[in-house]
Amino acid sequence: MFEKLSDKLEKAFSLLKGHGRITEINVAQTLKEVRRALIDADVSYQTAKKFVQQVRDKALGQQVLTSLNPGQLMVKIVHDELADLMGSEAAHINIDSKFTIILIAGLQGSGKTTFSGKLANYLRRNNSSKPMLIACDVYRPAAIDQLEVVANSISVPIYKDLNEKNPVKIAQAGILKAKQDGHNLVIVDTAGRLAVDDVMMSEISSIKDSISPTEILFVVDSMTGQDAVNTARKFNEVLNYDGVVLTKLDGDTRGGAALTIKSEVDKPIKFIGTGEKMDALDVFYPSRMADRILGMGDVVSLVEKAQAQFDEKEAREMEKKMLKNQFTFNDFLKQIKQIKKMGNLKDLLGMIPGVGKAVRNLDIDDDAFKGIESMIFSMTEQERNNPKIINHSRRQRIANGSGSKIEDVNKLIKQFSQMGKMMKMMKNGGLENMMKNMGGGPPNFK
Repeated sequence: MFEKLSDKLEKAFSLLKGHGRITEINVAQTLKEVRRALIDADVSYQTAKKFVQQVRDKALGQQVLTSLNPGQLMVKIVHDELADLMGSEAAHINIDSKFTIILIAGLQGSGKTTFSGKLANYLRRNNSSKPMLIACDVYRPAAIDQLEVVANSISVPIYKDLNEKNPVKIAQAGILKAKQDGHNLVIVDTAGRLAVDDVMMSEISSIKDSISPTEILFVVDSMTGQDAVNTARKFNEVLNYDGVVLTKLDGDTRGGAALTIKSEVDKPIKFIGTGEKMDALDVFYPSRMADRILGMGDVVSLVEKAQAQFDEKEAREMEKKMLKNQFTFNDFLKQIKQIKKMGNLKDLLGMIPGVGKAVRNLDIDDDAFKGIESMIFSMTEQERNNPKIINHSRRQRIANGSGSKIEDVNKLIKQFSQMGKMMKMMKNGGLENMMKNMGGGPPNFK
């Protein structure tokens, strides 16, 4: 996401290289490029102009700190202003302790139905909620079927009434049914149109008035750019919603909607959709998004994703096995499975500072571990638990069974063996001994 914007901002900051002080001349040239980058990202001219003026006011006259060069100082100023433009702090969803009603609104094709499922899955896992989905789109062909498929994929019940054509009555009946069945949260998926119209607005307003939702979320396709901001403004005039959800942020988006909705509509972005899978939903953190835009990675989000998938007790057991050099290929398979649950591998690598740009043009898909898994699955149980017995003939059999080359099998076993040796070094002599054995030494901090 935001690849073009990131590249253009990096180019703008490069204009300050070699200067010992930020001056009106060099900052004007840099900010001219920053403004161009924002406008190219579909940020409105007025917002881009105001943003650049605020950066200029903070940059001019500031002495460059001894540990920074002008480019680094400008990056920090732009980072802080970007975060502020997008809302500064994360805005969390409103949850009622007794019973929560969440109303989903947006245009047709914005991703409301898929998001409804993602949100139900997210709240069940993170808020211990017991959700039910309510199908109120009575117009779009197969809309109810789509919501049902989504609900089944996450094992969440759905309320539907194929004989009722009044979405207000469906919403009310669904809420009553949810309460009777012991659910404490409902997500009401409403109909959309290809464009904003009076009938659509009247209907969604009637649903809102009849069910008094705890939270109203407006879902918008981020790839529509500045049009998304205009649509968000029109919906807010009718619904006064609580927050925005940006979908398809993993697509070829320029980023204008994410950068300007908060400032132009005065509503926070609460969630972002980053893929098609039901767990591809993230809380929107302005500061972390500014990190990503400026190529700084997003280590905090990466750690949170890892913590969500890795069981703490199991991780400690795995660590003990590694230090005792008892880590097996079966253990390795478990770790691969957990990593795959964290999300798209290329996106995960992009959260590591300095790696995002390096992997940008690489073709890294979700099957990146497929070859390794195939080789391990082609091993016998005895071979997985004791790789030392895997001689040449066994390696050839593993290669044939997995559709790999024997060189690939040799490489996998060699890397696995080296990992074990490294862990043994850490156990026997700590980090210093390990560094010496690798031909280096401990870093000198004197």
